[in-house]
Amino acid sequence: MTYTIAIAGFQHETNTFAPQKATLDKFIEGEGWPPLTEGKAIFEVFEPMNIPIGGFITSGRAKGWALEPIVWAAAQPSSYVTDEAFEFVAKKITDGLLRLKGRIDAVYLDLHGAMVTESFEDGEGELLRRVRATVGPDLPVMASLDLHANVTEAMVRHSDLLIAYRTYPHLDMAVTGGRVARQLEKRLTGERPKQAKALRRVPFLIPLTAQCTFLEPCKSIYETLGEMERGAVSSLSFSPGFHPADIAECGPTIVAYADSQEAADKAADDLARHITEREAEFRLNLLSPVDAIEQARRMIQGGARKSVVLADVQDNAGTGATSDTTGLLAALIEQGVPDATLGLLFDPEAARIAHQAGQGAEIELQVGGRYFDGAKPYRNRFTVSALNDGRFLCTGPFYKGTRMALGPMARLTCKTPGGSVDVVLNSVRVQAADKEMFRHLGIEPGERQIVGLKSTVHFRGDFTDIAHEILNVESPGAFVERAETLPYRRLRKGIRLSPLGRANA
Repeated sequence: MTYTIAIAGFQHETNTFAPQKATLDKFIEGEGWPPLTEGKAIFEVFEPMNIPIGGFITSGRAKGWALEPIVWAAAQPSSYVTDEAFEFVAKKITDGLLRLKGRIDAVYLDLHGAMVTESFEDGEGELLRRVRATVGPDLPVMASLDLHANVTEAMVRHSDLLIAYRTYPHLDMAVTGGRVARQLEKRLTGERPKQAKALRRVPFLIPLTAQCTFLEPCKSIYETLGEMERGAVSSLSFSPGFHPADIAECGPTIVAYADSQEAADKAADDLARHITEREAEFRLNLLSPVDAIEQARRMIQGGARKSVVLADVQDNAGTGATSDTTGLLAALIEQGVPDATLGLLFDPEAARIAHQAGQGAEIELQVGGRYFDGAKPYRNRFTVSALNDGRFLCTGPFYKGTRMALGPMARLTCKTPGGSVDVVLNSVRVQAADKEMFRHLGIEPGERQIVGLKSTVHFRGDFTDIAHEILNVESPGAFVERAETLPYRRLRKGIRLSPLGRANA
């Protein structure tokens, strides 16, 4: 039997403490992700990409399904999604479903799970409520979610199934779309009945740097999760959450689906207990820029044959930060490191000036410090070593297949007493998680002694192979990794603000 499935996507990860809102133009432009895409163009744009809707399309076509694409839109993480942007995209989705009413067998949505809008703490919960109201109580509505989703009761109530990624870096985005397709097939064919659901909350916030699935405890937690999907249990998701979201339901969750309520409840309880028992292992390990550089220097002097990677974790565009703070850059130059590169520093104005000056020019230039309160611009004399238009194809496992359009880019070189430091400027805010972002300007990251990356964890997918060691740097940025320092107003009382830390009062 041929089934007809409506598909759409709407993604945003909201850092409510960040300075810039996600306006409609950001979703239309895409900000490093594809621009807002409608109709059949969704097939061409997304099927080759490591992205959930791409995986769902590939899987659905293999099953012989008729897919009805409506719209897909995303913007880089930032502060609140404006009401204009939310209503514009949400209406496209519900209008599309209205046009298809009576002709579809199910709905698939490619969502993030941590969207906060100007009017709704729970953006996805409100979207799913509208979708459910449009299609009725019986039509299956299923969605993929980001690993960092802050899963809410409304999201679970208004959907039939939610499946989150299981890797961070998110190497399984397309795979997750395929997982949803397999579960939907079982529902449509009657292989499984409509599933019972269970939602559980973990009682502490988890730092993002402790959520990496290459490392413990998450590595083995996700292995255990996979082993628990058996018998009556069809699906389990553990979402460690996105802590810089000042909403009541922020935090880690488990969602279980099973043939019976008893089985769903038991699976959710067992996994929640397993995670809570390992609370002390979710360690936060941050170094100041100077301490990180000193450690890197000792490793290099000790004969490190690979690069030492310094992750500027708090100025990551992928967490809503401005990606233009200069604490790590200034330290690399002032500490006189012999050979380093840092990127991506978001500064369209400095990139424009570099392009005007031309390749080979030596210019006195101020970079960074334009968008984040308290950030200091950095001024020095730079050589414009390379220029390009910011258009290239990503090849690393996280962004694989994404055609970047980052606007004018520039490689600026600043001499130090022992050598030089390169900084890569871009004109569209995006995190440094693919080597092509550097190769585009003639830099082979693995050939540099120190590589500074404005990313929190996703860079590990493409840079771990060149790393002698990875050090997490605590430099100023709009993403604050220490949740206990954030001025929460809406977060529910009682949740611990860090593993084994104090409870939110």
